[in-house]
Amino acid sequence: MKWTKLRLKTISDAEDIIISTLYDVGLEGAEIEDKVPLTAVEKEQMFVDIMPDGPADDGIAYLNFFVEQYEDETEEEHMARVKDIMANAQAELDELKDFMDIGEATIEISETEDKDWINNWKEFFHQFYVDDLLVIPSWEEVKEEDKDKMILHIDPGTAFGTGMHETTQLCIRQLKKYVNSDTVLLDVGTGSGILAILSIMFGAKSAIGTDLDPCAIEAVADNMNTNNIPKDKFELLIGNIISDKEVQDKVGYECYDIVVANILADVLVPLTPVIINQMKKGAIYITSGIINEKEQVVRDAVTAAGLEIVEVTYQGEWVSITARKA
Repeated sequence: MKWTKLRLKTISDAEDIIISTLYDVGLEGAEIEDKVPLTAVEKEQMFVDIMPDGPADDGIAYLNFFVEQYEDETEEEHMARVKDIMANAQAELDELKDFMDIGEATIEISETEDKDWINNWKEFFHQFYVDDLLVIPSWEEVKEEDKDKMILHIDPGTAFGTGMHETTQLCIRQLKKYVNSDTVLLDVGTGSGILAILSIMFGAKSAIGTDLDPCAIEAVADNMNTNNIPKDKFELLIGNIISDKEVQDKVGYECYDIVVANILADVLVPLTPVIINQMKKGAIYITSGIINEKEQVVRDAVTAAGLEIVEVTYQGEWVSITARKA
């Protein structure tokens, strides 16, 4: 398996927003190189108490993205696709420069060796807590003192989140607040199924998820099985609910008590006026994936769709907006 590596030079303060922005052009996930010291929470998650002294933080960061060469793709076709991705990425970066400092934002290209991407990332994912919820991968043991906690067993795979990101944690807290035994939930951009699965664990009657990536099918099935979620409780549909009428019809209209969408702000804006058609009167709309600079844009989209904002919560640079359909 061959990969082409795109190495982007930026500043550490811009890491999150660049990763989020470049997701839209097909660069999903990044290997981060910087000199930012670990926080106390990060040390705890990595089971590290004392880190060795490292070089002083110079504010510079490198983001490494990897583009796989498809089996049926020639070298020329692959490089043409990589160049298209680079051009689109550079256009997005140039636009970002208009409203914030992202450093040089230059991109270099190189080939990289074949790696065991399926398993190498596991060394960085350890159990952690979201308030009183324990999130733990299958390759770690539950400690004796944690066995009475609510436990989410999660194996996200390489394409989906683990729940560690602030945006996911913001959504988890809102779901815990609003889910009840009568809740029928729609999870847009479900990924590994974390939010839908947790909603059922919190007591929801049932959930439906939508995602663009067919890889979500296996990830969701594995995580449902690991967490003993009955198959009739959670259904996954593949397709674009914003533009695909067939997906909208399958999902159904005015039948959801809660819609949760942990996506990017640029997706939430076109999603919101569509998704209100799936919501019951009085339904709750939980959104996240919103970098703080984009908060007002999403607020405006939510209110323009006729929804009432009932709560805005924050964690780090990220925002969650919760609204209600009148």
